[in-house]
Amino acid sequence: MVTKNIVKLPKAMVEVQISLPWPDMESRWNEVLNKLASDVEIPGFRKGQAPMDMIEPKIAQQAQQELLRVSMPQALIEALQGTNIVPIDYPRYEVQSFQKGVGVTFKALVTERPQVKVGSYKTIKVTRPPLKQITDSDIDKVVEDLYRRWKVRNPSTGSASSLQAGSGPVGPQAQASTQSSGASGSLQFGKTDTPPTTTSNVPDDIFAKGVGATDLADLKKKIRGDLEAEAKYNNELDYEEAILQSVEKMTEVDIPDILIEDELNRMLVSLQRNVTDRGMLLDEYLRAQNKTVDQLKNEWRRQAEQNVRMELGLAQIASSENVVISDEELQAEIDKIQDKRIKAQFEAQEPRLHLRHALRQTKTLNILKNLVGS
Repeated sequence: MVTKNIVKLPKAMVEVQISLPWPDMESRWNEVLNKLASDVEIPGFRKGQAPMDMIEPKIAQQAQQELLRVSMPQALIEALQGTNIVPIDYPRYEVQSFQKGVGVTFKALVTERPQVKVGSYKTIKVTRPPLKQITDSDIDKVVEDLYRRWKVRNPSTGSASSLQAGSGPVGPQAQASTQSSGASGSLQFGKTDTPPTTTSNVPDDIFAKGVGATDLADLKKKIRGDLEAEAKYNNELDYEEAILQSVEKMTEVDIPDILIEDELNRMLVSLQRNVTDRGMLLDEYLRAQNKTVDQLKNEWRRQAEQNVRMELGLAQIASSENVVISDEELQAEIDKIQDKRIKAQFEAQEPRLHLRHALRQTKTLNILKNLVGS
């Protein structure tokens, strides 16, 4: 029978003192000894056939480690039964005493799911930011950027290139839009049977045809559509961000260090992905910035804390609103994935759990948007 003493510590840490008597461990001890003894060689005996009193001293330390490896987690599970403690990280164990015939006393340090309190989220008031209006100047800048790069790739004839407008970079803002929103855009560059030629030094109909439009006016129309879609998408992101910031500000939680560290690592992976997309290595980027990974994490720590607080607050609202994602909803989202290799990853349980959580958070955000807009 396990005896325990549970002490709550700051930052959702819990110290569990556990004593496990020998009668609860003896049968497993004998199993471990017999398993290890089969590989022990002692002069004068066949392998594994020596008397146990000769074998045990040689394997006692190894047997103790194996016994504790199995016994401590099981004892911790039993000790936490009937409590509201839900560990969110691997426990850290410290053996305080072990004596054959007596038992083991050890300490387990676990991080529990933190208690989260969210204020009156149903009264959140957020004003939607004004929608950016696309001007002729905005369109002209994109056209000029496209034309300049088109001429660089085709200096002699201005022949059709492999650039893609709408689905690829067409200027800083449009690049951010297509990468973040996933919008495919309306223009496609491609090979043509008869490469167009132009002697013009300004964008013209021949250039426009080379990038997939019927003429320059059609090109500008398509670009306007892409920029307006980008503006609408970014406006929605800004609106959602304002709501989430309100949630973060009204969320009270003592954030465990492990959650902040996990968020910092996620931010680092995101940076590494962005740097790789630009054709650089993370080490090269860090050298250019004259910074180390630790320095970056220190700079990000406040933002990471806010991200975690917002995430926990949103999850608490999801519980309060009884938001659930059905198996059918989860599978429908997986079925949207076109890449077979990525789709196959969701046959495993962990990716499905992450996706279910993300869908639950999105559904909760939509509930908040309806509340704010009502």
